[in-house]
Amino acid sequence: MSAEVGTRTNVPSGASSGTLVRRARLPNDRRTPAAARALVRSVLEESGLDTLLNEALLLTTELSTNAVVHANTDLDIEVTADPTGLTVTVTDFAPGPVEQLAVGPKNESPDIGEVAERGRGLLLVDHFASRWGTVHEGDGKGVWFHLDHHVPGGDATRVPAPADAPSLGALTGLLRGGSDRQTEEGLTDLTEMAADLLSRLARLTGAAGGVLRVDRGDGMGRQLLARYGRAPRDNADTIRIPLTVHRPYSGELELDAAPVGYAQSLAVMVAERFSLHLENDRLRRTDVRRQTWITFLSEASELLAQSLDVNLTMALIPQLVVPRLGQWCAVHTTDAWGRLQLAAATHAEESALAQLHATLAESGPESLLARLEEASRLGTQVMFGAPLEGFAVPLVARGARLGTLAVGRHAKHRHDADEVAVLEDVARRAALAIDNARIHDERRTVARTLQASLLPPALPHVEGIGFAAEYVPTGSEVGGDFYDVMPFGDDRWLVVVGDVSGKGVQAATVTGLVRDVIRILVDDGKSLSEILHRVNRTLVQRGGGRYCTLAMASVTRQPDSRLSVCLHLAGHDRAVLVRADGRTSFVGEGGTALGLLETITSPNVEVTLGPGDSLIFYTDGVTERRRGRELFGSARLREAAAPLGGYPADAMAARLRSTTINFSVEEPRDDIAILVLRNDA
Repeated sequence: MSAEVGTRTNVPSGASSGTLVRRARLPNDRRTPAAARALVRSVLEESGLDTLLNEALLLTTELSTNAVVHANTDLDIEVTADPTGLTVTVTDFAPGPVEQLAVGPKNESPDIGEVAERGRGLLLVDHFASRWGTVHEGDGKGVWFHLDHHVPGGDATRVPAPADAPSLGALTGLLRGGSDRQTEEGLTDLTEMAADLLSRLARLTGAAGGVLRVDRGDGMGRQLLARYGRAPRDNADTIRIPLTVHRPYSGELELDAAPVGYAQSLAVMVAERFSLHLENDRLRRTDVRRQTWITFLSEASELLAQSLDVNLTMALIPQLVVPRLGQWCAVHTTDAWGRLQLAAATHAEESALAQLHATLAESGPESLLARLEEASRLGTQVMFGAPLEGFAVPLVARGARLGTLAVGRHAKHRHDADEVAVLEDVARRAALAIDNARIHDERRTVARTLQASLLPPALPHVEGIGFAAEYVPTGSEVGGDFYDVMPFGDDRWLVVVGDVSGKGVQAATVTGLVRDVIRILVDDGKSLSEILHRVNRTLVQRGGGRYCTLAMASVTRQPDSRLSVCLHLAGHDRAVLVRADGRTSFVGEGGTALGLLETITSPNVEVTLGPGDSLIFYTDGVTERRRGRELFGSARLREAAAPLGGYPADAMAARLRSTTINFSVEEPRDDIAILVLRNDA
């Protein structure tokens, strides 16, 4: 900003060599008036014009505050001091004309109310300044004032204030009242400040009483914030000034005084001063609310993401909404024909839940269900009235319409724009969570169906031989674990337990291949050794790089009621032998896993099972069951099997499955397969 800004009217000229000029660009915020006062104070102290301090600070505060409230732009301030006095120019950059045109020397208008209509700050400028006017340059416009400094023997004079005008100290106290009371957050306590301003205003104007009422848009209506003296009379001539604040805030200052003289103008100034602080309160509360909503949405997303069960997800959604965002909430989903079906509902009042369900079940063109179907069909928000006032938001995920989220309004509360936006955001997140749960459920169903096709529907019932198996699938992907029991010649049986590397469809394909090849070779009468070599060659050629560990045992009944078992291990864990008296040991000799090399080795081990003896086969999902960094391990499996000596095969398999699962609270990371062979003779 240059020394001469635009065209000035009656700006003091002819400054002497003792002239001091300071300029600054101030950002538009609530600290701007304080920064402007600091600049004026420093110039006055440096130039020795301390006698003008009170008037200069008062008028600077009013002009800068007026610009902050109405212009909402950055401010330029220029302060010039010389022996004749002080000149301050406040310029903003808002479009439109200046409130008051240049008026030349001291304005002598007898109607101070008329001057007040020109602007809040101009009332005091006109009253205290020796001269004042406007300044224009490009897109900048502003107001300047000059305060004369009385020099003994000089001709500078001050125009005395009218006899009935408020004193400078009283006006300063009125316009700065409450500003020294700050809370820990740095915001003025509105209740105390309102009471202070109202009492000062009433004393200055001689009013018998007054009230300040504020409505924060929270459903509580207009509340009494401060009162002085008696309440304004209904039949009296009173002053009513609406507060200048943004929605949803509103308010009014009412003063029991006639709107004449200074009363109306001072009431306007007090209302605008309080409006500025009330607007700061609104912005602070809005920021806190939005931060709260962000936290709420983050927590809602986390809760919804933790559930991959469709029914649990839909039951959780109304619990997130009620009572924070509505009196009641209902989730409807579409069926195969596009019709809405109630999935979950809740009400803030438990006693009203039955009536809510009854209303949601009503049909007909005017029913609530018809409005919900409209929202689902159109894909837009739909309002509905009594008896359950509220609105419905469609549930849409990945372009598919899944249903609706209906929310009932609180009896004394109307949703603001922020709450509606939060509800729409909740609906989007809920729809995505429902869709994810459905996809996961479908994948899990497919995986279990495919897994079941790779396992025998039932193990054979053989006189004197007990077979039992337990299988625990994990996740939504099919695993590579499998088991089988099949006839292997006259009075012989073949037991197979295997584990194909990896998961998913490719692993399931290889698992099915291994199982089918073994059955074909068994039907062809091949020996165990030849079966293993043929399976290995098949995997090398068609396994796609996947390998398989296999435990294979032929079981033959002996005339003395004992069972003869020939055991081959192709890279598989050793079986656990459990004697009828509880003694345990590992049996089997490690061989080469199938599908890795062209040639393999697979030593056979002969095991004899007496009456009550058992042989336990398992996959690595058992031994690698995790509890933090600790594994279940083969040693713990052997310890768990020892007390089961003599138990039936199905009891042993069930107990070992339970022991393995209960080892950790975590979900199993790998499929668990256990097969028990027992001599039941």
